[in-house]
Amino acid sequence: MNGGHGDDQGRAPSDQGGRREGTPSVAAAFAAMGTSIAICLALGVVLGIYLDRWWHASPAGLLVGIVLGTAAAVASVISLVRRYL
Repeated sequence: MNGGHGDDQGRAPSDQGGRREGTPSVAAAFAAMGTSIAICLALGVVLGIYLDRWWHASPAGLLVGIVLGTAAAVASVISLVRRYL
């Protein structure tokens, strides 16, 4: 006899993992953030190299690409953090 508690056997919600249904794990959230940062920075570097070749100005395009990639990475991480909080 389970005392009317169903299949949870009387455990508190915190004993069941404490996560809401459909919420990804912490590891998945960090993996998404790391992947997002890597992709944004890589795209910024590729854009910067392309701009260097197009403008014939070697370090300027790469620096612009790195700045744009970093800004995109920060915006992406902020968006992901807001989603998980």
